[in-house]
Amino acid sequence: MIDHTDQQILQCLQKDSRMQWQEIGKIVHLTGQAVATRIRRMQDDGIINAFTVNLNYEKLCKPISAFITVFMNSSNHAKFHSFLSAHSAILEAYRISGEGCYWLKANFASQKELTELLDSILLYGNYKVNLSLDKIK
Repeated sequence: MIDHTDQQILQCLQKDSRMQWQEIGKIVHLTGQAVATRIRRMQDDGIINAFTVNLNYEKLCKPISAFITVFMNSSNHAKFHSFLSAHSAILEAYRISGEGCYWLKANFASQKELTELLDSILLYGNYKVNLSLDKIK
């Protein structure tokens, strides 16, 4: 499992995944090499899945953030999964319990793009959309 130092390393990487190991080492009181060893172990253990970039979609001209709950009317979930993979506007997709079957997070440049995706979703079921007004965290 992970200890307090590993948790500190993860916090550093979550703030900036490009942070140098030596810089992280100064924060957690380890050498850069020791930090690298811990990071590799957490990757091997599946704790760290990937290093990624957090994009500013407004600056990428995709200011409309939509949270879509999908209510499936078919049992062909594999086909819906393929549909989700094919649409780059869909950033995250989760199969959920409770209200709905899937929860999607997507960003769009225009209302027209959002409407086109929603029309496509109707092939699989109904939906409910919530639009983001402001990102808090």
